[in-house]
Amino acid sequence: MQHTPPFFINTVPSPWAESLALQLFDEEKVLVWISIDLDARLYFTAGLVVVTNQRLLAKMAGDEGWQVWQFLPDMTLTQRDHAGVGYLELLDGHSRLAYWRYRLGNDQAVSRLIESFTQQLDYHVNGKSIPHDEGQAHCPRCGMLLPADQEDCPVCEKQTHVTPSTWTLLRLWRFAKPYKGRLLIGFLLTLCSTAATLVPPYLTMPLMDNVLIPYQNGQPIDVDLVKLYLSGLLGAAILAWILGWARTYLLALVSERIGADLRTTTYEHLLNLSQEYFGGKRTGDLMARIGAETDRINLFISLHLLDFATDVIMICMTAVILVSINPWLALVTLVPLPVIAWLIHLVRDRLRIGFEKVDRIWAEVNNVLADTIPGIRVVKAFAQEKREAARFLAANQRNLQINDRVNRVWSLFTPTVTLLTEIGLLVVWVFGIWQISKDEITVGVLTAFLAYISRFYIRLDSMSRIVSVTQKAAAGTKRIFDILDHVSSVPESATPVHLSTVEGRIELRNVGFRYGTRSITRNINLVIQPGEMIGLVGHSGSGKSTLVNLICRFYDVSEGAILVDGHDIRSLPVSEYRKHIGLVLQEPFLFYGTIAENIAYGKPDATHADIVAAARAAHAHEFILRLPHGYDSLVGERGQALSGGERQRISIARALLIDPRILILDEATSSVDTTTEKDIQKALDNLVRGRTTIAIAHRLSTLREANRLIVLDRGSIVEIGNHVELMAQEGYYHRLYQAQARNVDTEERGFVSGAEPHSVAGDHK
Repeated sequence: MQHTPPFFINTVPSPWAESLALQLFDEEKVLVWISIDLDARLYFTAGLVVVTNQRLLAKMAGDEGWQVWQFLPDMTLTQRDHAGVGYLELLDGHSRLAYWRYRLGNDQAVSRLIESFTQQLDYHVNGKSIPHDEGQAHCPRCGMLLPADQEDCPVCEKQTHVTPSTWTLLRLWRFAKPYKGRLLIGFLLTLCSTAATLVPPYLTMPLMDNVLIPYQNGQPIDVDLVKLYLSGLLGAAILAWILGWARTYLLALVSERIGADLRTTTYEHLLNLSQEYFGGKRTGDLMARIGAETDRINLFISLHLLDFATDVIMICMTAVILVSINPWLALVTLVPLPVIAWLIHLVRDRLRIGFEKVDRIWAEVNNVLADTIPGIRVVKAFAQEKREAARFLAANQRNLQINDRVNRVWSLFTPTVTLLTEIGLLVVWVFGIWQISKDEITVGVLTAFLAYISRFYIRLDSMSRIVSVTQKAAAGTKRIFDILDHVSSVPESATPVHLSTVEGRIELRNVGFRYGTRSITRNINLVIQPGEMIGLVGHSGSGKSTLVNLICRFYDVSEGAILVDGHDIRSLPVSEYRKHIGLVLQEPFLFYGTIAENIAYGKPDATHADIVAAARAAHAHEFILRLPHGYDSLVGERGQALSGGERQRISIARALLIDPRILILDEATSSVDTTTEKDIQKALDNLVRGRTTIAIAHRLSTLREANRLIVLDRGSIVEIGNHVELMAQEGYYHRLYQAQARNVDTEERGFVSGAEPHSVAGDHK
C-alpha cells in the first residue's frame, strides 16, 4: 500500500484525495472518477465512485471505509434515469452489488465512467487490449481522460467549441454569388483606381530629373513640360477620386445586401429548427449572432475586405514598378516582407482563437441582459438588483480578461510590423544613397522609389492590421454557420402527404421518446376519436407535456409512430399540419402590438368581423371594449399591460380564429383565480365544441366533462376511463384525486379561519 499521491490522485476532489490515496496499491492508477450527489432519499449528499486500472471503489459521506470490487466475470455497470434522477447500478449476474443516485447533469460523466469500467473489465477478464492513455491529460474538474490534443473537457463543457478557421470566410460566397457581376465591376474599379494612385510617384521621377535638378544647375525651366507633368498629377488624382468613389459606393451596396441576406437566411433557418435546439440555447447568444455578428461580417466585407484587396493590388503593382525601375533597389525594398509574413502567421491562430472566445464571453453579457430586462419585475420584487448587477459585472470582467489576453498579442504585433517597415525604409535610403554615389541611379529615381516605398509600407502595415478584423470576422462567420449547419430534428418529409381537410382522429402506436439518454415516455398506445375530449392526468414528470409536444410535432418520437387520420405526422408538411392545431398554454405569450394583431396572429388576413367574433366566443369582447383604444389597444411587451385572465382569453380567441380540428389545452386555467377561471371555462366550452381536444389541467375537477381520462405515471399509461369509472376503480387516479381534494379542503378551511392557506400539493402536470 502506498501513501504518496499516485497517478492522477491530484485531480480528485480534496475531501476524498487523501483517503483514496491510502486505499490504492503500488502501480494502481486512478482512471476516472465521478461525484455522486444524491442519497437513497434523494437528499443532496457527497460521494465518489472511482475506476482504477485494477478495481472499482466507492464511498459516500458518512461511510467509515471504502467499498471495493475487483473486476470479475458477469459483472456489469449500468445507468438509467427516471423523473430527472439518474441511477448507476453495479451487478454481478445474480444480484445488485451497489446502487447510486445522481443528478442528470452528471449523465455524460457517468457514461465515461461506465466506458472506462467496461474497458478494464474486458482487459482483466477477457484479455482484451485497452486504449493507450499514458501521458494523456485528465480534466481537473471531473476526472475524465481528455481526448488527445484537446484542452477542454467534453463532459464539463456544455457545448463543444470548434476553433474557427480563416477559410470559414470562403463560405460567405454562398451569399455573395448572386452579386458576382457587381463584385466583378467593383474589382475592376479597384484595379483602375489603384493604378491611378500609382501614377503620381512615377511622374515625380522625370519632374525631378528633367525639370527641378536641371533648374538647380542653372538651366531654365521648361514651362510646357512642367504643365504636362502637373496636369498628369492632377488628372491622376481626379481619376483616382472618381474611381475610388464609384468602387466604394458599389461595393458598399453589395456588402449591405450580402449582410441583409445573411441575417434573413439565418433567422429563417432558426425559425425552422425544432424546439429541441432552442431548449439548449440562450436568447442573448442567438440575438448576438444574428445581430452583432452579421454586422461585423458586413463591416468586414464592405470596408476591410475592400481595403485588403486594394492593399494587395497596390503592393503587387508597386513591386512590379519598383523592379522595372531598378531591380537591386527593389530587392532591398522587399527584404522585410518574409519577416512580416512570418509574424502574421505566428499571431493569426492566437488571434482567431482569442476572438472566438471574446464572442462567446460577449454572448454571456448579452444573456444577462436578455434574462434581467424581460424579468425586471421579478428582479425588483425580490430586491435582487445588486445580485443581477454582480452577475453583469462578473460577465463583463470575464469579457475584459479575454480581451486583455488578445490585446497583449496584438499590442506587440502591430508596433513590431511598424518597426520593420521603418527599418526597411532606412535600408532603402542607405542603399539608394550608395547607388547615387556610384552614379547607378539618379536622384529622381531615388525620390520615386521613396514615394513608392512609403505607399508600399503603409499598405503593408495596413495589411498586417487587417489580421485582427479578419480573425474577428472568421469567428463571427463560424458562429453564424453553427446555426445554418444545424439540421432540425423535426425534418420535412421527402415525399410529403398533403391533407386538404383533417377530421381529427389521432392514434399513438407504441410511442416512446428519449431526450438524450433520458427516457421520457415508452410504449404509449392510444386512439383518440374525432371530436373526442380526453384529459391527461398524472404527477409532474409523468410525460403529459411530452405527449402533447409529440402530437404537435415539436419533437419527433424516438420509437413508434403518431398518426392523424391514418397518416404518420412525419409524412405531413410541418407548417400545414400545425395549421390544424390550436394551442392554449398555461402562460399565454402575446407579442408587442395591438389586441387585434395578437388575435389574428395565426390568420393575418382575418377581417375585423372575424376578430370580433373570435373575441366574443372567447368572452374577451367586453373587457376589450373597456380599454381606451378597444381592439387597437397595445398589449405591451409579452402582454404585460393585461391581467393573466385577459391574456388567456386573448390566446383562446387566437386559437378560435384559426378554427383548428385538433385542440391542445395545456394547463389553460391553472394560473388564474376562481372567478376568472369560470369566465375562461365558458370560453373553453365554445372552443372545444366539435374538436378533438387534449387537455392537461392542474385541477382534476376541471376534467370531469372529458370523454376519457388518460392517467400517466413514469412515462406510461396506467389507467384509462372517465371520472366515474376511475374513481370506482380506486386506483392511481382515485388516490391522486383524493389527495388533491384534501389539500383544496385544507385551503378553504384556512381561508375561513383566517389562517395562511397551504399550497396545493404538487404540480400534477
